[in-house]
Amino acid sequence: MRSPNRDALVEENLGLVHACANRFRGKGIEYDDLFSAGCLGLVKAADGFRPELGYAFSTYAVPAVLGEIKRLFRDGGAVKISRSLKTRARQAAALRETLTHTLGREPTISELAERLGIPICEAAELVNLSQPVISLTELHEDAERQTDIPVPSGEEEIQNSLALDEVLQKLPETDRKLIELRYYRGLTQVRTAEALGLTQVQVSRRERSILAELRRRLTG
Repeated sequence: MRSPNRDALVEENLGLVHACANRFRGKGIEYDDLFSAGCLGLVKAADGFRPELGYAFSTYAVPAVLGEIKRLFRDGGAVKISRSLKTRARQAAALRETLTHTLGREPTISELAERLGIPICEAAELVNLSQPVISLTELHEDAERQTDIPVPSGEEEIQNSLALDEVLQKLPETDRKLIELRYYRGLTQVRTAEALGLTQVQVSRRERSILAELRRRLTG
């Protein structure tokens, strides 16, 4: 039986899967397939997560999500699955084919999940399991050996982004708002000062202080 906490972790961290999948856009695999593989990794991470160890779930999940996405490029995602999952995957594949004929296009994962009456991530997992093995390799002229196409991991950038978000959440509200206005919305120091009811000089000084503190926390 599934743990309610496991389902909550999956639902709350779908954005993490999108962040990871976006790193591989334009690399030869459809985005839905990247997302499906990432969801499979997210489910595995939720199953194995142990909060008592003190790690944030996002830190634990990123390698698992990226690992499943990379598997698509490495060996087509050939994973051993149970008979029941194979049956459900075939049912999902059949429904996907029917919807493709009805809609005149392939259904999105959201549409498929709605028709199956299951969560989006579960539908994505079933679609991923039904995918055929693909080959993304360069064949040499002599046809005797192949060279793997390099795929950037993107793991370090995602981990850095997650670490920054975590540190920002620990800042006082005014400091967090200042950073949001300056670096996420691109406001000038003058406009930021107006929004916060401060002077431009105060914003400038506070900004330098906050950045120094963020640097200290992130680098230890």
